Amino acid sequence: MSTPLVVMKFGGSSVANAERIKRVARRIARERSNGSQLVVVVSAMGDTTDELLALAAAITDDPDARELDVLLATGEHQSATLVSMALHALGVPAISLTGPQAGITTDGRHGKARIAGIDPRRVHAEIATGKVVIVAGFQGMSLKALGMEETPTASDVHAAEITTLGRGGSDTTAVALAAGLGADRCQIFTDVKGIYTCDPRIVTDARQLPVIGYEEMMELANQGAQVMQVRAVELGWVNDVVIEVLSSFEDAPGTLIKEDPLVEQRNKVRGLAHDRNVAKITLVEVPDKPGVARGVFGPLAEAGINVDMVVQNVGHGGATDISFTIPRVELAKAKRLLEPLIRDLGFRDMTTDSSVAKVSIVGAGIQNAPGYAARMFGTLADEGINIEMISTSEIRITTIIAEDRVEDAVRALHAAFALEQPETVDTAAG
Repeated sequence: MSTPLVVMKFGGSSVANAERIKRVARRIARERSNGSQLVVVVSAMGDTTDELLALAAAITDDPDARELDVLLATGEHQSATLVSMALHALGVPAISLTGPQAGITTDGRHGKARIAGIDPRRVHAEIATGKVVIVAGFQGMSLKALGMEETPTASDVHAAEITTLGRGGSDTTAVALAAGLGADRCQIFTDVKGIYTCDPRIVTDARQLPVIGYEEMMELANQGAQVMQVRAVELGWVNDVVIEVLSSFEDAPGTLIKEDPLVEQRNKVRGLAHDRNVAKITLVEVPDKPGVARGVFGPLAEAGINVDMVVQNVGHGGATDISFTIPRVELAKAKRLLEPLIRDLGFRDMTTDSSVAKVSIVGAGIQNAPGYAARMFGTLADEGINIEMISTSEIRITTIIAEDRVEDAVRALHAAFALEQPETVDTAAG
C-alpha cells in the first residue's frame, strides 16, 4: 500500500505566536509518525497581514500594487520558516518554500491573482528525501507579465513577479496543491471544529455538520460564512479534492466537504450565512433603454468591483430605478466611478446605504420545496425586520436587511428551520 500524501493548512490564528507554532509542529510530527507524507501550507501569523497593510497605508494612501504584494508575501514567509524551525527542533526534517519555489503560477493581477498552474516537481523532490514541505500560502508567481512560459524554468523563478491571491488565499493554495500533487487528503485547520449551521458566536446551539456538499459550501462561503474561502471550495469541486475542516486547538471530528450522494435526502435547509460587508447603491430614474446597464456595470467590472444582487423596478415614463449591492469596502471606489455617469447616462440621482447586511438560507433543493421562502419571509416579518432586497438561486434565498437586525434575524431563522435539531435523512426518497 502506497504512503498517503496529506496536505495540511494552518490559518493565522493557528500560528499566531511561538507557542502555537510549537503546537502546530507537534501535530505535524504526530501525523508524520503515522506514516503520512506531508505538505503543510501556512498563513501569516495572527494579524500580520493587517499590520503590514496598515504600515503601507502609513507610508502612502496609494501603494504600488506590485510592491504591496512583495510586502504582504513576507508574512507567510515568516510563518513557513518558523514552522520549519520548530519541526527541526523536534528532530523532524523539514524545508520551507515560498509559493514561487513550490511551483505555484498565477495570472498577473496583483492583490487578487488566480492560480494558473502548479508545477509539483520541487515539492515531490523534497518529499522524496523524507522532508515535510512547508509552503507559504496566499502567494504565487506571475510569468505572463514577463512573456515567459506557464511552466517555469529555474531562471524564470528568479525573474518572475510575486503575486498574492486575496483574502483567504492560503485555503486556495492548499486545495490547489492537493490537486496538483494528487494528495489523498486536504485538511484545513482553523479556530473552529468544522462547518456549523450558522455562526456559533451568534447562536449558541448551532450544530456542526459532519458532511456538506461542495455546492452548498460554496453558497455559504459566498454569502458570508468565513470558515472557507469560495475559490478553495470551487477548486476542490472541480478537481474532486475532499476537504476536511478541523480544529487546530483540539482533537475532534471535523466536517468533510465533498460530493454528497445523500444531498437530496437531507434537510432542505442546511445552514445560514450572514455578511455585514455590504453596501446598497440605487440609481434613480435611469433611462430605460438598451446599453444603459452595460454603461453602469461595465466600469465596475473593469475596476474589479463585484456586483452581487441586482433589482430593477418596472419602468414608467421611460425611466426605471436600479438597485444593486457591492462589498462595503468598495463603496468609495464605486461612487467615484459612478458619479460621472449621472450626467453621461442621464439618470437623475444616486443614493447609497452602507448600513445594510445580507442574511441567507442555503440548502440543496430549496426552490423545489414549497414553503421555504414563505417561512423565511414570515419569520422576518414576525421579528419586525424589513426586507429591502431579495435574491434566489436553486439552493439559496438571500435577503438584504438593516445591519443592526442581523443577529436577531439569524437567531429567528435558525429556530424557525429547527437547525439545532439532529439532521434527518429520508432514505426512501427517490
